[in-house]
Amino acid sequence: MPGADRPLVVVLGASGFVGSAVTTILSGLPVRVRAVARRPMTVPEGVGAHRADLTLPGALAEAVADADAVLPFAARIRGAAGWRVAEDDDAAERTHVGLVRDLVAALSARRGAPPVVVFPGSNTQVGKITGDRIDGTEEDHPEGVYDRQKLIAERLLKDATRQGRLRATSLRLPPVFGAPSAPTTDDRGVVSTMIRRALAGEPLTMWHDGTVRRDLLYVEDAARAFVAALDHADRLAGRQHYPVGSGRAAPLGEVFRHIADAVARATGAPPVPVVSVPPPPQAEGTDFRSVRVDPSAFVAATGWRPLVPWDEALARTVAALATAR
Repeated sequence: MPGADRPLVVVLGASGFVGSAVTTILSGLPVRVRAVARRPMTVPEGVGAHRADLTLPGALAEAVADADAVLPFAARIRGAAGWRVAEDDDAAERTHVGLVRDLVAALSARRGAPPVVVFPGSNTQVGKITGDRIDGTEEDHPEGVYDRQKLIAERLLKDATRQGRLRATSLRLPPVFGAPSAPTTDDRGVVSTMIRRALAGEPLTMWHDGTVRRDLLYVEDAARAFVAALDHADRLAGRQHYPVGSGRAAPLGEVFRHIADAVARATGAPPVPVVSVPPPPQAEGTDFRSVRVDPSAFVAATGWRPLVPWDEALARTVAALATAR
């Protein structure tokens, strides 16, 4: 297919952890890719790089001009727990909600087939649930500011889809981990945070007794999920949000001990201790509730499945972070 006739996929926030991984996969497919980011980024060969502060007037409309599909990964992340947003953080609201509002307006002006949007949601948007299993049929009662902002943005896209202006869906992710796909990319998630602590010889701390369970998804599997969503856009737009995860929820105490052992194997040093500590004031209810993601609806709709086993994914991540020290 001639290059100009290939669909244009725009990745917003392409310098970020998941955005850069998705960009890498897309670069090998028969599509044109425009990678958009505020900060400098390293992009694969053949990918167009577009630097822009999307919060500025008109910047987002320019970034998504002529797009057939958009993946909006742009986010306001600060530090290891950047998703803990304060009520008065106007910049976070502008990024997480305002940019999606701008995106809907920009794409709604397109003629022809409604553009596709695959939104990166979070499985914590659902809030407090009965039991620990999430399959996408639950009512949403988000508790934190970040989760409320993500839900508002998701609903803007759902409304535009119902009105026939877009074909949008949301993939609600669990914690994603793995090796950064580019030198300018940094994974601030819990797994990498604990790996870095273990590499520094520091104890791995938990805010509970270690029995809280989490579904952890390797970044390559997460990135493939977004590509699968693009391939099945019409089918997914009917339901409009899907939990995506490994389907395995492990106790965090066990996860942290695996991390300590994997780092010990890589460095030859003894495993660092895993200890419980009092939770900090910013801890939220979701920090103390177990979550198991049931991705069966997304699997049935797309055929996607997680492929990288936990032990292999952890070993890859440890090796990459140890090398990058």
